[in-house]
Amino acid sequence: MPGLEHLRVEENHSLDEVYAFLTRNGFTDGLPVIPPTPRRVAAMLAGRNPDDVVAIVEPARGRASLQALAQCAVMAGCLPEHLPVLVAATQAVSDPDFNLLGIQSTTGNTAVFALINGPAVQRLRFNAGGNALGPGCHANATVGRALALVLRNVGGAIPGKRDMATQGQPAKFTCCCAENEPASPWGPLSVARGFAPGKSTVTVFGISGMVEVVDSGSADAEGVLTTLANSMTIAGTVGGAATLGSGEPLILLAPEHAAIIARQMGRAEAQAFLWRHARLPLSCLGPHVRERVLAAQEADGPGDGKTIPVARRPEDVQIAVVGGVGQKSTYVPTWGGGTRSITRAVEA
Repeated sequence: MPGLEHLRVEENHSLDEVYAFLTRNGFTDGLPVIPPTPRRVAAMLAGRNPDDVVAIVEPARGRASLQALAQCAVMAGCLPEHLPVLVAATQAVSDPDFNLLGIQSTTGNTAVFALINGPAVQRLRFNAGGNALGPGCHANATVGRALALVLRNVGGAIPGKRDMATQGQPAKFTCCCAENEPASPWGPLSVARGFAPGKSTVTVFGISGMVEVVDSGSADAEGVLTTLANSMTIAGTVGGAATLGSGEPLILLAPEHAAIIARQMGRAEAQAFLWRHARLPLSCLGPHVRERVLAAQEADGPGDGKTIPVARRPEDVQIAVVGGVGQKSTYVPTWGGGTRSITRAVEA
């Protein structure tokens, strides 16, 4: 398979010819793409130096040049103003703590989820409200897809070659949305993670799937959080560090659930409640897995020898407000092989 640096698509090539060529050479995700012609790539770059390398992408250790990112952005259908978000997301997934090498080569179904904060949300029209995790928004769909194409075309995560996922998941096509900051009673996730208010950011998570959490009956914080906590104890997400997942679970709270919780608790109190109550009894595991978890707890904690927590510390429980009308939130378990979420600023 030729690399992106050798990709040449001319203006006079028909759409059918381009799609056949890109598919034959493994550059697509199976869906139709916009031909990355020199004119379109130049417009995407908007005067930036195409040879600038912004990251090294695992597992192939591909050089993520602005030229390569622009080509992926064009193919995904992005607008030129989306490129800085893609740059920040690519830099975020390339942080060693994110463990992209493991994520890209695991047999697990891991995908990359990008969450956008700050002025870029309104300026670029990312969807943070109803159906934010679904179809219908150009920015959500194309930026998430462009990042997935970077992981494939630059990082070399070709299914069946370096990407060894047993089953995979639809989020590997695209997985991106924004936080509903006006609906958050505690302010943006990016500010909680140390960024200044008014700064646009992208936070990436290595996720193992998504679980809808429905609670239309609870009228107080304890009720909603108890439903959430019990929805987070999934035996199949036991990780290698004696936690569920990688010990950094993500809760995407519906605005109505966030409002109920905020009447009685701040962000830190909600995190502490989930950390105390979201624990899987070891008795729910088979004997061999239980022995492995006990050994991990004895070696490095956390755990009490009876249960498995979702995180090492309360502050590791990540909470963001996403969505529209309805009392339905989402639990997003992180990949159990070891990953940490990373936030990067989106430069103008």
